[in-house]
Amino acid sequence: MHHIVIRPASLDDMDTLLDFEKGIMLVERPIDVTIREDGDVHYYDLAALIESPDAEVVVAEQDGELIGSGYAHIVDSKPYLKHRKHAHLGFMYVKPDHRGKAVNKLIIEALQQWTLSKGVTEMRLEVYHNNPAAIRAYEKVGFMPLLLEMRMELPAKQQE
Repeated sequence: MHHIVIRPASLDDMDTLLDFEKGIMLVERPIDVTIREDGDVHYYDLAALIESPDAEVVVAEQDGELIGSGYAHIVDSKPYLKHRKHAHLGFMYVKPDHRGKAVNKLIIEALQQWTLSKGVTEMRLEVYHNNPAAIRAYEKVGFMPLLLEMRMELPAKQQE
């Protein structure tokens, strides 16, 4: 296996990062019926995250090819929690032919180091309850399930 380098993403990486975002959406659209299918849908403002002092977007690179990504974004925590701020992780993606090679672990370790360098000791992320592969990958690196968000779609009011 060739060496994998984790480095901060740059605006020059944008085309590949947008492809990664499409890859995430391909997996998540069948899981989440509430994701819009019309127009140009994006989860993230990647350029703003890359340029923000409160966020770190990283890419995994192997032999000059970008094979994965992730970000940590320092946000305010709810006022009743012990920690004032936490790092929210997102944009976690590894190209299908590189999965199972600990790329996700390397990305998360880099984001952990960055988060600690900002004086923050809590990391959180969201994962779909019916995506067991992702849940296992996060549990493997130390995340624990905490809260399950539930939803209900109400019928549109009938016109009379």
